[in-house]
Amino acid sequence: MATTGDKEARLFRAIARLREIMAQLRSPNGGCAWDLEQTFETIAPYTIEEAYEVADAIQRNAMPALREELGDLLFQVVFHARMAEEADAFDLTEVIEALNAKMTERHPHVFGNVEVRTAAAQTVAWETMKAQKRVAAGATSLLGDIPLALPALLRAEKLTKRAARIGFDWPTADQVLVKLDEELGELSAGRAAGDAENVAEELGDILFVVANLARKLNVNPEEALRQANAKFERRFKHMEGAMAGSAGKDWSLEEMEALWLAAKRAERA
Repeated sequence: MATTGDKEARLFRAIARLREIMAQLRSPNGGCAWDLEQTFETIAPYTIEEAYEVADAIQRNAMPALREELGDLLFQVVFHARMAEEADAFDLTEVIEALNAKMTERHPHVFGNVEVRTAAAQTVAWETMKAQKRVAAGATSLLGDIPLALPALLRAEKLTKRAARIGFDWPTADQVLVKLDEELGELSAGRAAGDAENVAEELGDILFVVANLARKLNVNPEEALRQANAKFERRFKHMEGAMAGSAGKDWSLEEMEALWLAAKRAERA
């Protein structure tokens, strides 16, 4: 049976080997032409994609896939760290050291002498500490460090959550629903006027209010939409299966709607 020391030695060897592989891929002498051409900007979309693939494996409860996707995501970290090392900015060791220091600092109830907190109290303490860091870094806006690269729906939820810290928030979900009705009315007015630019703006406002509503209801909007996408896909495939035996038939919308409703009933049975 492997001891803790054996596992640590194996981990160190694996990380060291991964660094060697990445260095070789980026080497001008015998490296990979594609890897050599990449920059932070060109690799960033792959990093985001790999994070979503991790989330997908978790949602499917697919442990072998999760192991593989976590490896792909780790490779993205190593890739960025290698490019930074080549630019004399930082290296993988510094990335890990900075992370170790951050996690230790942000968990004084685990690594220090602070009294044990509940999960909710720890969340408040975490956010307070991050706010202090922003001030120390010279941040000029409460919203300044919310990444632009986040999915728009998730970023909208984070923007409203951050604004709520200074009381800029609707007190209840019911008031958000009133605002949603108001925005729907404005969308209808824009459509009636034939103003395409206004329609796009009002639709954006509606999505923003929906993200805010999700926050007030303690629902992750990105996860809720992901679940809705999965539900639509399941029901659509069920409908396709029912249609498969009638090749060449021109299905009407009403007939497809009936199959859709049958798919809903089948899921609930």
